[in-house]
Amino acid sequence: MPNRRCPCRSSDGGRMAQLCGARSRGVGTSAALAALAARFWSSGSTSESVQERQKRLMARGVPKQKAIPGVKQVIVVASGKGGVGKSTTAVNLALGLAAYESRVGLLDADVHGPSIPRMMNLKGNPALTDSNLMIPLVNYGINCMSMGFLVEETAPIVWRGLMVMSAIEKLLRQVEWGQLDYLVIDMPPGTGDVQLSISQNIPISGAVIVSTPQDIALLDAERAANMFQKVNVPVLGIVQNMSFFQCPKCKHETYIFGAEGAKELATKLKLDVLGDIPLHMNIREMSDKGQPIVVSHPDSPEANAYLRLSAEVMKKLPGSPR
Repeated sequence: MPNRRCPCRSSDGGRMAQLCGARSRGVGTSAALAALAARFWSSGSTSESVQERQKRLMARGVPKQKAIPGVKQVIVVASGKGGVGKSTTAVNLALGLAAYESRVGLLDADVHGPSIPRMMNLKGNPALTDSNLMIPLVNYGINCMSMGFLVEETAPIVWRGLMVMSAIEKLLRQVEWGQLDYLVIDMPPGTGDVQLSISQNIPISGAVIVSTPQDIALLDAERAANMFQKVNVPVLGIVQNMSFFQCPKCKHETYIFGAEGAKELATKLKLDVLGDIPLHMNIREMSDKGQPIVVSHPDSPEANAYLRLSAEVMKKLPGSPR
């Protein structure tokens, strides 16, 4: 029997009292804990397996997904690390989808480092509807929303996790997106709170993983792909960005970051390579000017690479025109 002064006596169901009593009888603490854990998971209906009970109890803490009004399909563009051209890919993917006569929105979920305002040549604060919803800024036919519209361009956003999550919730739920065929979300790099929250709160049609062929980038890209698979988000495939550099004079191709790295990762993960985007000065210059390559040089080989990427993404999505 446990000591009368022992606080374990007041524990719910007497489980801690059982543990304390087991220790007084000389039973090992580890064995007692294991026995209590087994009883906890197996308690309840005898027809329910331990695995089913575990899954049901763990699901209690997962928020219920709720679709964004008017948005048919959500595509997230992600990478395991920064500097691999994720935002440039997201912008040109959105414009490529719009080139196929789709209604497209673009959400910049990188709260700490928003790039969409500069790349889409947009400035200013969003107007509000009568129901206090933000109206996206529009350029090149794309509805855009970003934290960059709400702060100065060079102002640091020094926020902790809870404030970031609150901002993401507002960017998702308090925006009048209108009727969209696709909402492309430019995710922040990594596999943290923002990625998890978005994946659990809204239904996502598919994730596009962007990586350079470099080994270090591929390690993080694999982590990103594995994260989405764990939260039941379909991974549409991998984009091999900055795959090669072609000399503008002699046309010789140099594989600065290595050759075929993303393709090897795709084979390992049993995924497809959605696109092969070259490292080209025009892509960088036009992005910095707010004139993405798909709209500024629509007939160029670089723009065609993004258009092919957009077509491949559409093929992977349920209900999209083939």
